[in-house]
Amino acid sequence: MFEFLKNIASKAGGKPEAQRARVERALGEINSVLAELDVKPKLSFDPSTGALELELPEQMPDERLALPAPEADPNEGKEAA
Repeated sequence: MFEFLKNIASKAGGKPEAQRARVERALGEINSVLAELDVKPKLSFDPSTGALELELPEQMPDERLALPAPEADPNEGKEAA
């Protein structure tokens, strides 16, 4: 509930976050985001680097709700006569 206070304390010179706690926190955040998705991304792991990669769909549901890009002004780029 008061996670923001822990973050403020750690940034203000308090006790730094342990590696295990940092990994567990990050994994919890990722899992909570992925749980909200309708279409689950493909997860791949590179054992040589330890990197995790997610293959996301071309368009996410919230991107479909975004407003379309404004159309270019036809008079733009022309000098005034």
